[in-house]
Amino acid sequence: MIESSLSYDIMNTIGQILKNARAGKDYSLNHLEGITKIKKDFISLIEEGRWEDLPPFPTVLGFVKSIAGTLEVDERIAVATLKRDYPPKNLRINPKPDVSRKFTWSPKLTFIVGVGVVFVLIFGYLAFQYIRFISPPALTVDSPAENQTVVGGNVLVFGNTDVDVKITINNQPVLVDNDGKFSVSIAVVPDTKEIVIQAISRSGKERVIRRTITVRPD
Repeated sequence: MIESSLSYDIMNTIGQILKNARAGKDYSLNHLEGITKIKKDFISLIEEGRWEDLPPFPTVLGFVKSIAGTLEVDERIAVATLKRDYPPKNLRINPKPDVSRKFTWSPKLTFIVGVGVVFVLIFGYLAFQYIRFISPPALTVDSPAENQTVVGGNVLVFGNTDVDVKITINNQPVLVDNDGKFSVSIAVVPDTKEIVIQAISRSGKERVIRRTITVRPD
């Protein structure tokens, strides 16, 4: 140790002690940073006693010990002086447990969640109805099959669609039951090459299925 513990002025701050020791060794902040791996900004803040700009006390204590060891300053004096100089923290102390942040299910929360669920359901229903309104109706045709050969003068046409949809088959209106099913026997002749099934929704959207057939006389 280049200085005895008795040679330190008890009125000096820890920052002054370390700064004087650094000056005595002719160490620049950059040089001391390279040795201790502590940023020179932190070293400067310690020397200036700007504790509010430094990390928490345990980190500062580690810095001071490392710097004191490098500068051959008595670690016991350095630590004691630091504890004397370091200001107490103004901590927010609540003598009672903070229970306000604990989750509790309240009637107000029940009301909010209920309103939210109702809103989501209503919005979802309206969105579904709107999409359904602007979309072409569903339409499936089970008979006739594509390229089906029809023997005789009639072909059975049946399938499914949405409720409240208008169905025409080769421009002939066809009734749709409450389940969206339709079935009708359509007259055909040997020149009939195609069955056209058209579904038109209330919004005017349409879907068309065409089935090619071959008609053979009995």
